[in-house]
Amino acid sequence: MHDIEFLNVGTRLHQEGLVTSVFGNMSRRVEGGFEITPTGSFLDVPARPVFVSDEGVPEAGASSEYRVHLQVYRRTDAGAIVHAHPPYAVALSLSCPTIVPVDSEGKMLLPEIPVVDGEPGTETLAENIGAALVSSPLVIARGHGTFARAETLVDAYILTAVAEHAARILSISAASDF
Repeated sequence: MHDIEFLNVGTRLHQEGLVTSVFGNMSRRVEGGFEITPTGSFLDVPARPVFVSDEGVPEAGASSEYRVHLQVYRRTDAGAIVHAHPPYAVALSLSCPTIVPVDSEGKMLLPEIPVVDGEPGTETLAENIGAALVSSPLVIARGHGTFARAETLVDAYILTAVAEHAARILSISAASDF
């Protein structure tokens, strides 16, 4: 049976261009571990989340980024995590060590967005993101995507959308010579 919260947030992420194809994933903390979207799944199509224990033992089919989610849950009190691939945020991460939003929503919710290094699916990426999300609700893995932690999937989605909006504003203002 699919989970309506995962489906609703996954649909929003896809409709708004924050994920494409089978990229991105989401998880939610549950008793004894967390549930994560399956590897290779479309986030806007019903699918049963896969359980990963607090010890880091994933059920078959867990997203390859389960290591990142595990590190974040171990280091923070997050209730949910959204990993997306928003194009403007990813593009800015290629040349910026930190992204500092200039728009009102970005300044309010994400005054400074850290950018970290690490290859997708690796322990290095998991360690770097886990460390950064201790003090920031959202981080960008350079050239890869955003990871947002929050109490709920909806709140993590909102942070993801705010980061992409802030990155668009920065890109447009840089190109416009205001």
